[in-house]
Amino acid sequence: MATKKLIEVALPLEKINSESEREKHITQGHPATFHLWWARRPLVTARAVIWSSLVDDPSSHPELFPTEEDQQKERNRLFSILEDLVVWENSNDPSVLKKAKDEILKYTNGIMPKVLDPFAGGGTIPIEGQRLGLESYAYDLNPVSVTINKAMLEIPSIFKDVSPVNPDAKSLLGADISIIGSEGIKSDVEYYSNMLRDKAFKKVGHLYPKTRLPGNNVENVVNTWIWTRIVHCKNPACLCEIPLVRSFTLCKKKQNVWAEPIYDGKEVSFKIHTDGSSDKKGTVGRKGVLCPKCGSSLSLDEVREIGRSGRIGVKMLTMIVQSGTRRVYAPPTTEQLLASNVQKPDDYPEGKIAYFPGCLNTNRYGLDEFHLLFSNRQLTTLLCFFFTN
Repeated sequence: MATKKLIEVALPLEKINSESEREKHITQGHPATFHLWWARRPLVTARAVIWSSLVDDPSSHPELFPTEEDQQKERNRLFSILEDLVVWENSNDPSVLKKAKDEILKYTNGIMPKVLDPFAGGGTIPIEGQRLGLESYAYDLNPVSVTINKAMLEIPSIFKDVSPVNPDAKSLLGADISIIGSEGIKSDVEYYSNMLRDKAFKKVGHLYPKTRLPGNNVENVVNTWIWTRIVHCKNPACLCEIPLVRSFTLCKKKQNVWAEPIYDGKEVSFKIHTDGSSDKKGTVGRKGVLCPKCGSSLSLDEVREIGRSGRIGVKMLTMIVQSGTRRVYAPPTTEQLLASNVQKPDDYPEGKIAYFPGCLNTNRYGLDEFHLLFSNRQLTTLLCFFFTN
């Protein structure tokens, strides 16, 4: 009789689904907080799939579980292990992981198998394989994916149980603490990241001033600056700035936030609304661009030609300000606009972007050099991090 794995017979799907849904709201210790990968799969689902693919279903061993009642009893025991395994808080619980690993070893002749993900992406499968004690291999053509997987899988495993080297290690970890797992590399990353941040802030911190919200004298940190690219309407009677946005809606989670384009002559600015929902559609569609002022249109080919001639501009659309525990969308202030208006650094890196039709299409809009994808302030800051030591 062919051996059947647990995943082929039955799973506690209700528990797995509820934990996968709950994982979306985890904000501490999740890879999604390290880097936002656009197709990230739930870690607990991958953990459940890998484990149940390696553990035999009791029906495959009638010599051990001769009756259906015996098989169901054993299956319920395996379900209990799996239900504990998929709880996020148990992700690194030694006792829970040991039970899971012991069951794998029971059905793999005492040898942990290897797991290979040739299209690793954000690393969900290899990281969960590694968590279960499997030797994990991850491949991907995307260099961002490779970097993420190196940071999550390769580097921590190299420095496992290795003592930290930073001078503040004793104060961070305690004089007598034993180095277990990734505590050493974690301490070093924290120390040198803070050092790099502080040095960089001394050089470019003035480019990112705090701001005051209306009716509030407290200076707040600006988390994000949202920009839009700009072209001009071709209608001779208009010639207004057209923001290239697919939607004026900024947020739909806890509140409806949307931007309304306001014109003063030919220049556009934005009024931020936090009530209701926008009745304005974005300016960019599959057929082209629509001017919100006069309704005239530009084809995508015309927009691309404008870009190739270097006539696409940029404009700050809104700022996201951290006010206590709230994120507030606010229109850019004069101070913020002046701070963002910096000269391009002399030593910015040059390099052509390879063009692959259907993939990265920035070349079609004249953005064929890497430095053109960044604002001058971003380039200045990135170079600061690169050259700070």
